[in-house]
Amino acid sequence: MGSCDTCLVRNRAICSALDDEEVQLLNTIGRRKVLAAGDPLIWEGDDSLLVANVIDGMLKLTNSTEDGREQIVGVVYPSDFIGRPFGARANHSVTALTDARVCIFARSDFDRFAAEHPALEHKLLERTLTELDRTRSWMLLLARKSAEEKVATFLLDMSARLVDSTCTTPHHGPLDEFELPFSRQQIGDILGVTIETVSRQMTRLKRDGVLDLPTRRSVRILDRGALEAMAG
Repeated sequence: MGSCDTCLVRNRAICSALDDEEVQLLNTIGRRKVLAAGDPLIWEGDDSLLVANVIDGMLKLTNSTEDGREQIVGVVYPSDFIGRPFGARANHSVTALTDARVCIFARSDFDRFAAEHPALEHKLLERTLTELDRTRSWMLLLARKSAEEKVATFLLDMSARLVDSTCTTPHHGPLDEFELPFSRQQIGDILGVTIETVSRQMTRLKRDGVLDLPTRRSVRILDRGALEAMAG
């Protein structure tokens, strides 16, 4: 695997809990994998055989409904952790939304390494609790917020999570300009609204001077305060 010293997410990923010697030991049990947009990494219901750190790019977590439809239930970004340590089966499918690079570890090797390095286990617990908080916030969004609030919240979340891949520091402010990794249909599926509703809300935000939309997927936030107010 490539040197961890030059890794773009070294200071933000779970391995930031390790010292240099421990990182090198972790490096010996991992490998880099390049994914093209659309490539699968993990299949829902399969044995949990691997875990991974995202180096760059974005991947989606999905579940399948009984009638075969795909539901996006989460997105992972650079420095995020993928997979189920200490688990028997994968609860979600994981597929590349964009071209991506990940560090892959056999789950059994990673479980053993984590058990021997409490700082890594502690970092995993922190990440798990953070994801639990995000999930609870998302439940509120889906259950209680209006279409306007949903779209505004979604855009603010994207601006906060889409960290520039060239940023190597653990703290980085939200982006005011970014490319959405989703189509408007996918955004509607995530938010529980129709594609027409998403398009209407985006057009309204542009008309009101809150956003600029240079292309169908490009977003430029012009008035963050107004967007935050709309998000409730």
